Amino acid sequence: MSILTHVLAGLFGMGSWVTICGLWVELPLIVPQVPEGWYLPSYISIIVQLANIGPLFVTLMHRFHPGKLNETAVIYFIVGFGILASLFLAFFWSETVVVQGVERSVPLLLLIFFIPIVDCTSSVTFLPFMMQLKAEYLMTYYVGEGLSGLVPALVAMVQGVGVVECVNASQNANYFVPRYQPAIFSVEDYFFFLMAMMVVCLVAFILLKYHPAVKHERPNNINGNGDSILRWKNKKSEQKPMMRFGKAIQKPRSTFGTGKHTWMQVIYIYIILAWVTTLTNTGLPSVQSYSCLQYGDQAYHWSAGSLVLMGLLTSIGSLIGVYIMGMAMMSPCPLLVNETSGAVIIVLAWFFFIFILSYVKVIVAVILRDEGHSALVWCGAVVQLGSMLGAVTMFPLVNIYDFFTSGDQCNTNCL
Repeated sequence: MSILTHVLAGLFGMGSWVTICGLWVELPLIVPQVPEGWYLPSYISIIVQLANIGPLFVTLMHRFHPGKLNETAVIYFIVGFGILASLFLAFFWSETVVVQGVERSVPLLLLIFFIPIVDCTSSVTFLPFMMQLKAEYLMTYYVGEGLSGLVPALVAMVQGVGVVECVNASQNANYFVPRYQPAIFSVEDYFFFLMAMMVVCLVAFILLKYHPAVKHERPNNINGNGDSILRWKNKKSEQKPMMRFGKAIQKPRSTFGTGKHTWMQVIYIYIILAWVTTLTNTGLPSVQSYSCLQYGDQAYHWSAGSLVLMGLLTSIGSLIGVYIMGMAMMSPCPLLVNETSGAVIIVLAWFFFIFILSYVKVIVAVILRDEGHSALVWCGAVVQLGSMLGAVTMFPLVNIYDFFTSGDQCNTNCL
């Protein structure tokens, strides 16, 4: 196996969600300077779903005009678009506009809409592109996708995101308010870093496409000239199981790729995927500040196989999600709020929640890879559907019905 190809696959995967993940971890520095305050995370969740116009277009093209969409050109476009959007974000994120007498962060919200177009559309373009490489590089791609959240978080830690001290705001009473400390480098510089990450993603994609060493890492039926979809279609009938004659009633097989799984199994896989992405992409991130912030700024910042195994891991991850949601509902006085153990537990809960359910998504992708290109396109579409369901569910609970009360590490009411 080519080490270079593994590195490039990982760097390519890092560009899939790095901009929106980077925006999430930078919120402790952004929120104090924008009029939306801590309502901003739920605004981001719902705005991200509006960006589903990108993957919707790609999915419909594959459905009604198969083979006509040039995925290479789409990837060039969305990655280049992400570079420009990150650049503009560095210059205009703090600008505000008065709308009906109320100050709003219109440039920031508008750019938040453009940035997820890149990330959302990557779900239905990056993964199918990886079909051009051998199966072992799919895992590396997903490692890179996981790093798209970790790397911005580490950079934000170096930056000093969310470092706060509690200051007594009243001389006659113990009323403390948080005062955020200056970061080592500015929000603008951080967004320049995100832009650089997208440039790295673009370079990695170009090398994966054209570097001579990568050509040897392609399956024999793919020549690297963009005709993998056509070859897959030509071999589709050969990949199907032979018809069995006899009286035995065969369960209907899916029309994806090899047809290895039944339609019921395929539906089960997609339901699991939709549920996992509902939780991980938008559902719980919408209330992350409510579940973590009251334990302290560092706790908030750090939290940024077979079908049977997949179901078991999904159940475990969902139970951890129930605990996280419970702590958010109990905000600003969750369990062990003034104990170090409380912060440790909530950080571990977020870590294992993301780790377990991310592994479930890897299992799904590995299964669907064998089912062919079309299955992976629909995999990306289901990811975006799950994200949308999480956003439209949590947005009214957070912004309309005030179901959650913001946590505050300087709060003394829970003593």
